[in-house]
Amino acid sequence: MRIVCKLMRWPVKKKKFFSIVFAAILAVLVVLIIVIFSMFRNELNAIKTIKKISDDKNLYTMEYNGDYGFEAFLKAGGASSDNEVAKFLSRYISKGYYTYDIEGTKNGCSTIAAVNSEGKFMFGRNFDWIDCTSMIVKTKPEKGYASISTVNLDFLGYNKDYQPSGIINSFLALGAPFVPLDGMNEMGLCIADLIIEDAGETHQNTEKIDLTTTTAIRLILDNAATVEEAIKLLEQYDMHSSNGAMHHLAIADSYGNSVVVEYIDNEMYVTPTQFVTNFFLTDGKNYGFGSESSKIRFNILSDIYNQNNGVLEEDDIKSALISVSQSKSFDPGWISQWSIVFNQSDKKIKFYHCEDYDKEYVFSID
Repeated sequence: MRIVCKLMRWPVKKKKFFSIVFAAILAVLVVLIIVIFSMFRNELNAIKTIKKISDDKNLYTMEYNGDYGFEAFLKAGGASSDNEVAKFLSRYISKGYYTYDIEGTKNGCSTIAAVNSEGKFMFGRNFDWIDCTSMIVKTKPEKGYASISTVNLDFLGYNKDYQPSGIINSFLALGAPFVPLDGMNEMGLCIADLIIEDAGETHQNTEKIDLTTTTAIRLILDNAATVEEAIKLLEQYDMHSSNGAMHHLAIADSYGNSVVVEYIDNEMYVTPTQFVTNFFLTDGKNYGFGSESSKIRFNILSDIYNQNNGVLEEDDIKSALISVSQSKSFDPGWISQWSIVFNQSDKKIKFYHCEDYDKEYVFSID
């Protein structure tokens, strides 16, 4: 007996129907992909640049070119608290898909400004804190100056068990441009945040656009070329303390000007100085208020500066930072999470992580 097998064939009309449906689904998917890429183009491009550059420590780099939302942030009225910054980031950068919760803590830091024998201006900075995830962020906004800044990613919710690896986990890092703690822009202007412990908070209320400490740093890096321009910018905004603490800002430019900006009774004061640690430098009733260890560090930097008549090479700045690093037991249990030597004339930085001064990372502003 012969068995004859016949292949079933779809009717021509059904084949045509399924072809149309498949084509329609494919078209919808293509449109969705285009829409998603268009919505997150800058964000996805930034995420692709995230790299871990330290084998044994949590140190990352990221490049963020284009619009990261800061102009929109200012147009929306800025923010008077870290929570308001977090809400903006959730709404604007992540399009509501991620919830930001900016965390903060107290820290101890040091800065020094000097000139080298070639007439090039230098700025040194220690950021002192407990162990954290750090990121060096290069930004190039559509409007404004390119810059390099440093961020404590713990402020954005990262920790030793949750790192910015992979697209999903990296999305929170897109908020990094809004929480810089220090940096230098393409004009050679440097700025660093330092805290004064137990000194209350700053909350100006003069109906100007609101800024927190870290968003003020972003404003300066994006828009100021000199100390004078930085001061004029800050005068146009109401300042509000980040992470519930009193801050002062060390600012230095590539023309040799260096100051500290402080807020006392919600009034802004500017004092010329080559070094800043963690106590008030404004003349008056508050002068000297701050930690005792910060005064020791200030005096060490002052002695180094004066012994060299204010002329310090890059290696001298590095040595000065080492001399006031937290391993010198100024505050037990802490460490200088990063030390940076900024060459404001050449627009280059030398970065040292977690007091490993034998390992040098070099970056430049293109």
